[in-house]
Amino acid sequence: MGKQASVLHNHPSLLFLLLLLFEAATVGRGARLNHWESGIRLPSEKDEPREVDDEEVGTRWAVLVAGSSGFGNYRHQADVCHAYQLLRKGGLKEDNIIVFMYDDIATNELNPRPGIIINHPQGDDVYAGVPKDYTGEHVTAANLYAVLLGNTGALSGGSGKVVDSKPNDRIFIYYSDHGGPGVLGMPNMPMLYAKDFLDVLKKKHAAGSYREMVIYVEACESGSIFEGIMPTDLNIYVTTASNAQESSWGSYCPGMDLPPPPEFITCLGDLYSVAWMEDSETHNLKRETVEQQYETVRERTSNSNAYAIGGSHVMEYGNTSIKAEKLYLYQGFDPATVNFPPNELSHDTHMEAINQRDADVLFLWHMYKNSEDGSKKKEILTQITETMRHRIHLDGSIDLIGTLLYGPAKGSVVLDAIRELGSPLVDDWQCLKSMVRVFETHCGSLTQYGMKHMRAFANICNSGVSQSSMEEACVAACSSDHHHPRKWHPSNHGYSA
Repeated sequence: MGKQASVLHNHPSLLFLLLLLFEAATVGRGARLNHWESGIRLPSEKDEPREVDDEEVGTRWAVLVAGSSGFGNYRHQADVCHAYQLLRKGGLKEDNIIVFMYDDIATNELNPRPGIIINHPQGDDVYAGVPKDYTGEHVTAANLYAVLLGNTGALSGGSGKVVDSKPNDRIFIYYSDHGGPGVLGMPNMPMLYAKDFLDVLKKKHAAGSYREMVIYVEACESGSIFEGIMPTDLNIYVTTASNAQESSWGSYCPGMDLPPPPEFITCLGDLYSVAWMEDSETHNLKRETVEQQYETVRERTSNSNAYAIGGSHVMEYGNTSIKAEKLYLYQGFDPATVNFPPNELSHDTHMEAINQRDADVLFLWHMYKNSEDGSKKKEILTQITETMRHRIHLDGSIDLIGTLLYGPAKGSVVLDAIRELGSPLVDDWQCLKSMVRVFETHCGSLTQYGMKHMRAFANICNSGVSQSSMEEACVAACSSDHHHPRKWHPSNHGYSA
């Protein structure tokens, strides 16, 4: 051994040649094993993920939808504005991000910070720079479908921006609002129906105009939009804030453990939505996978498994092989996060939250409590009373219709029935729309609260009730109801279907 060392010491060129041969052998073996290390690495160093080249990434597109209006629904537009800022920091171009929001929050007289929207109690403004693509009366399901299909001829108003994607492009869709079984809310009627939305996704896929798509949906019963009808062969992966039977939850609300600044009387965000965005902002998305984010959001949104009092089951649908991909392929990459960890399951603190359907009443109650103007206080109290009476009217009308159609013993059993897991909400979606129109004609608008009764209408269709029988039951249940004022008629609000 000593002689060998002496030879190498006296002939440095020989030592250099041996090192080259050793490196070549190592590279050859590494190529065969596909696991070559380019040299000695420190224990703290980690393998960097393979970056996909620009040609393979294609163009990233995003469609962001806040489906509500009114200051009591502040959180939905705050969610969408926050998502826009996150994607812009990730490098998505403004021309490739299309925003739907009513845009009645930032300049609302109730906004304590005029021109500013926040999505976290200590958060920065997320409103500045957000494009006004589709606002006010132009936030419609029809315009959303036209945008997704790249069909400028079908648009009504708005900026005219559409998803003009090519076969190698990736698309990210994020929606935040109220929902119900089989439907998602829109500030202008009609609502978005699951079957219509799925038909649009199928057309988009048939056109071959995208490579892969990821969809995040924040809404009550949002799982019902995809349960039993979402194919696995569209190259689309979906996660929803809740399963097909439960509510999603508002967060950062007045009176909670992590409340908004004291001048705010409304919730700033939604549990599932802030979970995915706050996760994206604190991790390196070139290293975090879609699956890792799903697991993190699922854990945080369960709220320490507090499903009955402030948590929901995050669900997944579609092509789950997409989960292995890195998030930056959809949300982009913010260079400021380069040294951030890829993922940590660290959100184990319980967050107080409120059922989405009760958030508007919480808002009205805080407005009433904080008002010092006697006449204004009385006006708010009237608004709360009318809201609650209409809720009671809707619930009672549905119960009575069930009794009239099926008898007192079976009414609620039929209307509340939940189909087997993996089954669609309804067999005939056109029937569902027809039953909703019949009900609203005689009993008044469902409103964002009444969306929860969509399962009852679906079960009426599934049991084979005719439209004439449904109309007869609705007339009997609602024609003499004194708590059904004209203001709730769909002629004022629009039909939900």
